[in-house]
Amino acid sequence: MSTVPRGRGLRDPNLRDRLYELLEHDPLAYSVGSRFIQLIIGVVVLNVAAMILASVPELDARFGALFAGISILSVLVFALEYAARLWTVAGHTQGRGSALSDRLGYAFSALGIIDLMAFLPAAIVLATGRHATLAALGVLPFFKLIRYSPAMRSLLAAVHAERRALIGCIVILIGAVLTFASLLYAIERDVQPDKLGTIPQAMWWAIVTLGTVGYGDVVPLTPLGKFISTFAIISGFAMIALPVAIISTAFAEEVKRRDFVVTWGMLARVPLFSHLAAAEIADIMRLLRARTIEQGEILVRRGDPASSMYFITAGEVEIALPSQHVRLSDGTFFGEIALLHKTKRSGTVTATRKTRLLVLDAQDFHALIARMPTLAAHVHTTAKARLADSGDLALAELAQAEKEGGGRSE
Repeated sequence: MSTVPRGRGLRDPNLRDRLYELLEHDPLAYSVGSRFIQLIIGVVVLNVAAMILASVPELDARFGALFAGISILSVLVFALEYAARLWTVAGHTQGRGSALSDRLGYAFSALGIIDLMAFLPAAIVLATGRHATLAALGVLPFFKLIRYSPAMRSLLAAVHAERRALIGCIVILIGAVLTFASLLYAIERDVQPDKLGTIPQAMWWAIVTLGTVGYGDVVPLTPLGKFISTFAIISGFAMIALPVAIISTAFAEEVKRRDFVVTWGMLARVPLFSHLAAAEIADIMRLLRARTIEQGEILVRRGDPASSMYFITAGEVEIALPSQHVRLSDGTFFGEIALLHKTKRSGTVTATRKTRLLVLDAQDFHALIARMPTLAAHVHTTAKARLADSGDLALAELAQAEKEGGGRSE
């Protein structure tokens, strides 16, 4: 049984590093980090659902104590998580400043503020006893999901990247609102003084019209006012389409950039490609296609033709060779030896859990080798070196290739 040395405990820097890895780094599937994320997401969903249901008087009367208990539990969990992040962030920032500056940097960051707002307002409300206000604050913990959702982070990154263009759209929208409101005020103020008698009143009509909502509570009555409204309605489509197009394009680019970085990092670690130039790795990336297999699904069977090379991005597979069973997980690859020797698979590959793969088809592999002589030489050199690794299909497949080759020569 291991013990913590006297005088260390929470002051142990190794403990802080391990806790930081658990809290901040993207975890592998089925790891302790992934279970921690599942716990936090579960608490967020439970808390938001409880706050929504608590706003229904009948349910609050029956289950008020349960809702209050969930709120207290959520506040405790989020507060402990915030304290842990505040403690562990020291020494783990790019600026390498003091512990105080690192913690202040986290506290005033966007994610730090979200983590704080997830529990602090609710804690204050619980302390003061204003439970009706507590229900209104139930949505705040929902924003913690930004930390655990790559899609939401990509969307925020896209909005931030295009912030100048979006600010420009807002300026244009304000200008259009002022222009159409002023025109309709000048035309309709005497006809409808109660609805369009001032420019601020006309601005409500302009906002509703440009937003293509059209409540119908304020409408022009004069022919000229209706004519101006026609242009306002048409302009409204442009007002909506412009920021949507900017954000959607930026979001798509951000997703591509994120996938590119992930794939690049993985390929750069593969011995076959580690010595290639950036342009050559980018050329390979264009040939890869993604594939996901579920737990228990068979990827290839023994005796199948070697049709692809596989890179595991997340998950784990088990290779059943004639003499042993081998497991490969994140960042590993297999299948290149069979492609080089154009032989059949000597093992059956089964997913032990849900697994994401990048697949390089045989035709693309050989075309790549043919047009890149330096890559071809490096592939053969690396493949020979990898024959010493019994964890791949390499040895069995090569032995089978030699056996088949010997049979054909007889």
